[in-house]
Amino acid sequence: MFNWFSSKRPGPTNTTKQANNEATPPPASAEQASAARDTATASAPQNSAPDYAFQQVRQLILVASGKGGVGKSTTAVNLAMALQAEGLRTGILDADIYGPSIPIMLGLEQAKADSPDGKTMLPQQVGGLAVQSIGFLIAPEKATVWRGPMASQALLQLIHETQWPELDILIVDMPPGTGDIQLTLSQKLAVTGAVIVTTPQDVALSDAQKAITMFEQVSIPVLGLVENMSYYQCSACGHQEAIFGTDGGKHLAQRYQLPVLAQLPLHSRVRQHADQGVPLLLSEDPADDALCLPYLQMAQQLIEQLAALPGKQHRPEIVFTDD
Repeated sequence: MFNWFSSKRPGPTNTTKQANNEATPPPASAEQASAARDTATASAPQNSAPDYAFQQVRQLILVASGKGGVGKSTTAVNLAMALQAEGLRTGILDADIYGPSIPIMLGLEQAKADSPDGKTMLPQQVGGLAVQSIGFLIAPEKATVWRGPMASQALLQLIHETQWPELDILIVDMPPGTGDIQLTLSQKLAVTGAVIVTTPQDVALSDAQKAITMFEQVSIPVLGLVENMSYYQCSACGHQEAIFGTDGGKHLAQRYQLPVLAQLPLHSRVRQHADQGVPLLLSEDPADDALCLPYLQMAQQLIEQLAALPGKQHRPEIVFTDD
């Protein structure tokens, strides 16, 4: 059973765990950071329900794909780090109950949940980023063999029993699919919007389309689409080749009148940083600067989309029918 703490929900706290990795991304200018924070504050949901546990989180952004294998988690980590670099106080929640990968990508594979009171947990910290994952509660070699409702309940408990610091944006790395966990988060939390990650190939686009329509059905705005692995970029000569097709994500975005937040390369350095647990935007190698640029541009595009949202968001009431 997953009942690791009581169901009592924590109040706001400023307590955070000291970072294991003290490196921080290059800070934005004071003017840029102030403008980004103003955007997050202005477009934050104004009518959050009383049971919205983390009142200190202004924006809740779901990063989804509809299927696995498109680089969604890598994109979520680098997006979170890019938002941090833009001056926003950012966190990331690993909502993939069955296959948490965020601890590996952030160098926290051996980290364990830290509870100051036996009832609530402190998020981990990497480069100023607040991080929470079920991977901190379950041994890496253990399989999470839970039915959908049990996994959904465990995820809500993980969210509500974390002492989140004051955040402008919390990025939620969603599991693949359009099932129980997605519906639970859509129903129970005041979600600001969703970002869809896909690759240009038809198989991935088909599932990305399902994710878009799912969010439309539960009245969560899709803020944009990210086309990952848009092209392969050779690390030796810089040659680019569209091995998964060309502009598939762009065409899907046009069909649903969505902005393309980024077209990201398939590059060995991105994979290496994820495997080594050092986020790309924390790299001290100047050779990685060019790879960081599209992620920073993606963060800027997302901030613009948030600024364009209506002032109030609401949580939908999902009704199941026989037809």
